[in-house]
Amino acid sequence: MRSVLDFLAGRMNVGIVKQIDKKGAGGMYNSEAAGLSFEEMWARIIACDARYDGLFFTAVKTTRIYCRPSCRSRKPKKQNVTFYMQLDQAETAGYRPCKRCQPEVQHSPWNTFIEQARSFIVAHYREPLLLQDIADHVKLSAYYLERLFKQETNETPRMFLEKVRVDRAAHLLRCSDKTNLEVCYEAGFQTPSNFYKAFKRHHHCSPGEYRNQGTPIVREALPASRKPLGGML
Repeated sequence: MRSVLDFLAGRMNVGIVKQIDKKGAGGMYNSEAAGLSFEEMWARIIACDARYDGLFFTAVKTTRIYCRPSCRSRKPKKQNVTFYMQLDQAETAGYRPCKRCQPEVQHSPWNTFIEQARSFIVAHYREPLLLQDIADHVKLSAYYLERLFKQETNETPRMFLEKVRVDRAAHLLRCSDKTNLEVCYEAGFQTPSNFYKAFKRHHHCSPGEYRNQGTPIVREALPASRKPLGGML
């Protein structure tokens, strides 16, 4: 099993490409970071969202420290933030791991598989994903992947995918002039009814109400859903 883990870790070690995000107030981000914009990653660190741990790392130029998205330390100024997709990229750039969130510590030997699966979901959330698609990507059976994912994250791949889509929709509702229907499909939902139900499950309001509220809602907990995963996600 160790050789498999080493192989997957090697596949994840990709080069970094940095560029200025026009909305990032001077911050920088890794353009390969699973399709997330600077603003979307910034929103995740403000929410201390542990579900994005391992998908990217937050580096602070003034302190030369990098953290997990879920880190509870005082938030830096946006213009002082750089995002990296890989831990070793942040360290190569001269950043030290945060002593509070310990981003360099791997808490489970299965983390590589989970991070590989989550990265795949975030990169392909607009597509009609099947559990088997994700399982094929990480070279595990669909049954074992779902069991492992639930064991390590306390949620299923379906739940994580839904959250990623809702996060994307929330970003578009506040940061674009797209109609609700356009947001629905841009965020990867297959039908408007599924979009409205999922959005209300996470934000306790409709997409239109969320848009009208203006100020982003910070939320950290995903309502428990035990809907079994089968067929299309």
